[in-house]
Amino acid sequence: MNPTPFDQNYWDTRYQNHETGWDIGYVSTPIKDYIDQLTNRTWRILLPGAGNSYEAIYLLQQGFEQVHILDISPTVCQRLQDELSEYIEQGRLEVHCEDFFDHQNTYDLVLEQTFFCALSPDLRAGYIQKMHELTRPTGRLVGVLFDRVFDHTDRPPFGGKISEYVPLFAPYFELHTFATCYNSVPPRAGTECFINLRHLEA
Repeated sequence: MNPTPFDQNYWDTRYQNHETGWDIGYVSTPIKDYIDQLTNRTWRILLPGAGNSYEAIYLLQQGFEQVHILDISPTVCQRLQDELSEYIEQGRLEVHCEDFFDHQNTYDLVLEQTFFCALSPDLRAGYIQKMHELTRPTGRLVGVLFDRVFDHTDRPPFGGKISEYVPLFAPYFELHTFATCYNSVPPRAGTECFINLRHLEA
């Protein structure tokens, strides 16, 4: 479904060459703070475009029982399978190496961290529709989007503004929170928005 040049080979090459400038090296503060409020460890949770999966590792360390990592890069998926084999053997983690748009399952929670901005803007409508399919009737889409416009338009990350995003998400999700982050990591202060969206029945 992805008509852009940012395909599996593009992302796999970036991981092989360690071209991961977006990687902050630890769990994102806004998502960590949200996870710390959760009490139901049995939720089925998806992290799409998970990359090095610091958020997934944090979930597992906190005792969550159904964590799903999805990434299109075979390189990063194989590494995660090797490094996190203990959790896979326990049945608490699954690693899905596939295109997000091909993934079939439903989740109580999808955590969004640097994935929306990695997709070409012409895929945003499709992304939102797919997120709606992946979230259960009571499910949520929670995470961080960039609230800034980048100087470049020919490569990830792709930015935007809250005012642009809201009309795209509103037909599919109840917008519980859609606001500027107050707890971003310092290098991204003032450039992120936090979303907490609930699946909206048609």
